[in-house]
Amino acid sequence: MQQFHIDVIKGRGTYFELGEQAGRLFQRTPLYHFHLKRRDRSKKAYRTDEKIAKSYFDQFSPGLWNELEGLSSVMEWDTSEVIHEYSGWQQDWKKSGCSVLMKDGYFARNYDYHPKTYEGRLMIWQPETGYASVGIAGRMIGRIDGMNEKGLCVGFHFVNRKNPGKGFTCSIIARFLLDSCSTTDEAIAMLKEIPHRHAFNYTLYDAHGKHAVVEASALGVAVRNEEMDTACTNHFETSIKSSENRYQLKESISRLHTIHQQGQTTHAPLEAFKKFNDPAYGIFKKNYGSWAGTIHTAVYQPSTLKMFFGAGQNAVPLEIDFGKWLQGERFPVTKVFGKIDSAEAFSHVNQPSSSS
Repeated sequence: MQQFHIDVIKGRGTYFELGEQAGRLFQRTPLYHFHLKRRDRSKKAYRTDEKIAKSYFDQFSPGLWNELEGLSSVMEWDTSEVIHEYSGWQQDWKKSGCSVLMKDGYFARNYDYHPKTYEGRLMIWQPETGYASVGIAGRMIGRIDGMNEKGLCVGFHFVNRKNPGKGFTCSIIARFLLDSCSTTDEAIAMLKEIPHRHAFNYTLYDAHGKHAVVEASALGVAVRNEEMDTACTNHFETSIKSSENRYQLKESISRLHTIHQQGQTTHAPLEAFKKFNDPAYGIFKKNYGSWAGTIHTAVYQPSTLKMFFGAGQNAVPLEIDFGKWLQGERFPVTKVFGKIDSAEAFSHVNQPSSSS
C-alpha cells in the first residue's frame, strides 16, 4: 500500500489575490517542477488563442481570468504561458473513470485517474465576485468536482477523446459552473453554451434536489431523463449521443449497474461514502496503471453545505462544514492522508512511501 497526501488550501479575496496565493503555494511543491517539465510537450500539443479564450471567460466567469493573471504574477512564466497551460482552452485529457450517485440529499463521487496527474489540492475558495466553493483542484484553476455556496454540486465523467473540437476541457468547465451557477437548470443552460473539446458526462445536483446528467462533446449536448438518472459512469446513453461511445463499454455499464444496486439501500451521506470508498462494494477501482484507479471519494450534502472527503481506499471521512467556514469559522486541517493499492507515483509527493 502506498501512502499519499492531499493539501487543504483555504483562501478568501479577489480573484487576482487568490491566484497569487495559489501560485505561491504551488511553487513550493514537487508538482511545480513536474509542470515545468511538461511545458515543452504542452507547447507542441496544442495552441491557445488568448482572445477567444478570454471572450469565453468573460462570458462564463468574468473574474476567473484575473486568477490566471494572479498566478502569472508570482510564477516565473509569462502570462501567455499560464493561459496556455491552465486556461483549459484546447488542452487534452486522457481517459479516466469516475462514478456518481445523487439522491436523498447527497452527491457521492469517486474520482478515478492516474496518480501522476493528480494535483493533490482540496480548495476551500471564496472569491469576492463569483460563488465560493469547496472541491478538488485540477489544471490549477479548474475543479475535478465540487460544491458551491448555493449548494450546486458538479462532477464530470470521461467518455472519449475522438474528434476533439475547439473548446474547453472538463476541469475548467466545472469551475465555470461552480463560480457562476446556483441551480441545476442554470448549469444545464451554461453547458449548452460552452464549447467542449472532448466528450464528457457532467453530473449536476442542487440544493432543491434536482439532478441531471448532461452528455456533452464538440458535436453537441443532450440531457438525460432527469427523473431516472441518479447515477453516472463513463458512457453516453441518449440515442443521439450513444454513437460517440468508445467500443469497450462493458466495465462502465457494469459499474453503473452496481451503483444503482448499492443505491437502493443507501440513503445517507456516510452510507454512500462507505459504499464508494470500500473496494468490497464494487464501485472503488484499482486500475491505476490504466488511468482508472480511484484516488479520492467525496460526498457533498447541499442542504447543509457539508462535505465528507477521503483519500484512497477505506478512508475515515473528513467532515468539512463549508457553511460554517463561509460564516468565518476556521477550518484547521491542512492535509488529508490516504493509501492506495498501487506503486504508481504521485507527482505532487516527493517520495511516496510503501508498506506491506
